[in-house]
Amino acid sequence: MTRPVHEDPWGQGIYAAQPTPRASAATPPAAPAPPVLPAGQRDGTVSATRLFDSVEQFVHEYLARIICRRLGQGTAMWCPEWWRHDEAVIRFDCLWRAFEFFVTDTETGVSTWWLHHADPHLRALLDPDYGPFALCDPEDGHATYPIGPLPVREAPAETWDNPLLRVTSRRHAWE
Repeated sequence: MTRPVHEDPWGQGIYAAQPTPRASAATPPAAPAPPVLPAGQRDGTVSATRLFDSVEQFVHEYLARIICRRLGQGTAMWCPEWWRHDEAVIRFDCLWRAFEFFVTDTETGVSTWWLHHADPHLRALLDPDYGPFALCDPEDGHATYPIGPLPVREAPAETWDNPLLRVTSRRHAWE
């Protein structure tokens, strides 16, 4: 008997190729596993086996569809024009690239991505008080008065002469 094949478009491995010994009759049908990259392609180079071609596609076709939150002041904030926020673009790009890397691990990759990447980035992005969307409205859109960048001043040159502030790759400055 041939089982029907159901797509696993997000590569989460939710349809196991072989049922586990504890699987019941309600086990979902088998589907092909997400692509696994050879070890040589896990070096940061872009692979042709990506699930999403851009950060925009990743946000629109994956994140925006699976992240369901109560939105508004005091809960979580969102901007439908998220691409107008530099911090959001950078964080979403990091999430997309990490997702493409971890999705190749069919055992715990997506879980690792959620715990160590998605959860912390989404907490920062959706924070109603301090996140980049704090002044935006999920329904009305992007705020015309965006929050400015952090103010900075140049440090005196002698600051960087302190050996404790130097980062070295071979040994600690105090050794």
